[in-house]
Amino acid sequence: MSAEKPPLILVDGSSYLYRAFHALPPLITSKGQPTGAIKGVLNMLIRLRKDYNPEHMAVVFDAKGKTFRDDMYAEYKANRPPMPDDLRSQIKPLHDAIRKMGLPLLIVDGVEADDVIGTLCEQATRQGIDTIVSTGDKDMAQLVSKHVTLINTMNDSVMDREGVIEKFGIPPERIVDFLTLVGDSVDNIPGVPKCGPKTAVKWLTEYESLDNLVEHADEIKGKVGENLRNSLSHIPLSKQLATIKLDVELDCSPTQLDILEPDNQALLELYKDLEFKTWVAELSAAAGESNRTDAIDALSETIDNTSEPEYECILDKTQFGKWLEKLKQCELFAFDTETTSLNYMQAELVGVSFSIEAGAAAYVPVSHRYLDAPEQLDRDWVLEQLKPLLEAETPKKVGQNLKYDQSILARYDIQLNGIAFDTMLESYVLDSTATRHDMDSLSLKYLGHKTISFEEIAGKGSKQITFDQIELEIAAKYAAEDADITLKLHQHLWPMLEAEKSLQSVFTDIEMPLAPILSKVERTGALIDANMLRLQSQHLAKRMMELEKEAHDMAGEEFNLGSPKQLGTILFEKLGLPVIQKTPKGAASTAEAVLQELALDYPLPKVLMEYRGLSKLKSTYTDKLPELINAKTGRIHTSYQQAVAATGRLSSTDPNLQNIPIRSEEGRKIRQAFIPRKDCKLLAADYSQIELRIMAHLSDDASLLKAFNQGLDIHQATASEVMGVALEDVTTEQRRKAKAVNFGLIYGMSAFGLAKQLGIGRKEAQQYIDLYFERYPGVLNYMDRVRKLAAEQGYVETLFGRRLHLPEINSRNVPRRQAAERTAINAPMQGSAADIIKRAMIDVDAWLEKQKMETRIIMQVHDELVFEVPLKELDCITKQVTLLMQGAAELKVPLIVEAGVGDNWDQAH
Repeated sequence: MSAEKPPLILVDGSSYLYRAFHALPPLITSKGQPTGAIKGVLNMLIRLRKDYNPEHMAVVFDAKGKTFRDDMYAEYKANRPPMPDDLRSQIKPLHDAIRKMGLPLLIVDGVEADDVIGTLCEQATRQGIDTIVSTGDKDMAQLVSKHVTLINTMNDSVMDREGVIEKFGIPPERIVDFLTLVGDSVDNIPGVPKCGPKTAVKWLTEYESLDNLVEHADEIKGKVGENLRNSLSHIPLSKQLATIKLDVELDCSPTQLDILEPDNQALLELYKDLEFKTWVAELSAAAGESNRTDAIDALSETIDNTSEPEYECILDKTQFGKWLEKLKQCELFAFDTETTSLNYMQAELVGVSFSIEAGAAAYVPVSHRYLDAPEQLDRDWVLEQLKPLLEAETPKKVGQNLKYDQSILARYDIQLNGIAFDTMLESYVLDSTATRHDMDSLSLKYLGHKTISFEEIAGKGSKQITFDQIELEIAAKYAAEDADITLKLHQHLWPMLEAEKSLQSVFTDIEMPLAPILSKVERTGALIDANMLRLQSQHLAKRMMELEKEAHDMAGEEFNLGSPKQLGTILFEKLGLPVIQKTPKGAASTAEAVLQELALDYPLPKVLMEYRGLSKLKSTYTDKLPELINAKTGRIHTSYQQAVAATGRLSSTDPNLQNIPIRSEEGRKIRQAFIPRKDCKLLAADYSQIELRIMAHLSDDASLLKAFNQGLDIHQATASEVMGVALEDVTTEQRRKAKAVNFGLIYGMSAFGLAKQLGIGRKEAQQYIDLYFERYPGVLNYMDRVRKLAAEQGYVETLFGRRLHLPEINSRNVPRRQAAERTAINAPMQGSAADIIKRAMIDVDAWLEKQKMETRIIMQVHDELVFEVPLKELDCITKQVTLLMQGAAELKVPLIVEAGVGDNWDQAH
């Protein structure tokens, strides 16, 4: 092809729409509009323009209704199933997007997209214009010539004349003959029965053309020859149906297919509606901001489509007084703090911002300290003025992750009250999986507005400055925007929650009351014995050295146990262990799952697994925890993430207290370093088998209900039922297997997974599963019921109405759909367990406050609450905590809490 000027690009829109729909994961907006195929096609168009920079281009789609081929043959495409509704609904918005991108879109009645493309290729060739046809349709190979090339962006293949010969075994001019012989079951073009591609190529190679083959049909022997002769009457029709029309009457020529300037504003609105947040961000930032101040100015202009936002920077008492009066008179205001750190125990307050109405906000700086910073209001004076307002129940406050702001204010002796709404939690309750729940992501998704990011004004990495070093002109707009966007998000999200009463209840009765409790737990912190951890680090280091020597001896040479490359060389090249899995780059994987499987049969992987486990404990806990002790409190202070886990569970970071192993000796030693203050004990209260109890409640299985209500050991009872032995005769090994079945099935474990865990054959594992469902039919019925319900509505619910959305539940990708089905089964149990312990925390905290107890919750770890209890309160607290936790939900089986007391966490547990 000529490289003198850009080629004409013709896109087979209909082909790509179908292919994107079936090949790509489904996407659905919050309003239920499918968008996966739209995004796939638009991505392809963007890529084509970037790769070829064409001057002329068209996207061609099939028209509705019959074509000339239907008139020729009434059964044409009769076998095609009707278009799925979730594909049909994507056609109009896709067409709209293409037009708004400035791309010519062609739909010609009475013909197919192939015919329009073929005609334009013919016209372009006559004009000496090279053409690239973007398609995945094999029929288009007949168009390939010196001037026409096919590309398929779905698999990055390019097909010129030599490419056609390589793929089909025949040149482009024989493709129609080829298609005539093999037929097309999708388009219902009758070919020659039993004539596959190899036979067709053989015939066309030997006889050079279909016409010559037909003339010598009597020479073809066997059944296929008989089929050819029986097909002679319809071969002319098949050839006509397979031939792309090259003379369609068009209203435009190739050189008139000009690419126009995109209508970015209209595209922005469409992308907002389709929730394509990355493209929304790109269009919002299309002005190409060049510096921090310009970025803020440009972004501020888009905050409100109808008016310039009114952001104030308050530097004098008169101005502050006016705002304070407005805040006192309003019913609700958005509130945000700006600080020097994300660490709530170390951060210093730099300023506060407010918003009462959308598009208007104010920032009060109190400690910006850069060179030549203007004089600001005194921080202590500002906080003194705000304290009564912030501690009052009215007006109500809304914020984004107000738990953090509450902890910051607590450092300045202000108890933030009247917390009514939190936009992070509003979004999380609405749909925990729809997006990340930080303000920048929420603004893009729900408001279509790209906020100014902290990195844009503060820099990145080692060069990042703290907020007190940012110029006021920039800082004020950033901080005021935070308050403004928070209020706008609340105004957008709250009506959505109000419309769903069960979700509103989860928000108002569980998540919002829990946030201030978590703030208090975080600030209380946990006391640890640093010396004990340092000694354990030394012990772990010594054991790791021993394991390293063992590994070197087994390998017959020294190597770096932490190097995947060296490890792969030793395991798979030198020792010849089987390669179980490969990395994306094709190397043999040494991932943990691979080593676990290899460790079942080989000694070196087992040593490596132990080494890795100890290394992780040492780096994550025994080395790091002492470094995290706060200088003022002498304690470690984690952060509980309330809007991360899809199921509603809390997660813990900096440090993560929820991953300290409990079954290994080394893990228990780490727990032994968690100790109470003087004259106190640690109390650990843990729900017993809560998810299995929830399964019994949800499934209503008679045998499960009976076992729990009689107080039986559920794993022993399961072993008795499944293995057909008397309850008192169940062995330890049988109980272990039953336990694996009990927990495995609620997590959707397959027979393969169970076999792997128990070290038994897949057939035996399947027998266990079959027997389990035979003895517990209610569980099987529950699972079938939940799968069906999830597929119908796209989500499942907990006992308290929390929704767990499943975007892949109707995926055409089988592994993805099956994974979503497993989640659908487990999520109501895990989510209900999360809701129950959150409700328990709310009840326990309320009781502790009311009784003015000195006992404090210091940790929440999965289904367990850990308390630091003065000795004088121990008996009362143990009894009352147990009662309150067991009363956090009413199930058809008893909720059992096991409470332990000790001088460290391990003893208490």
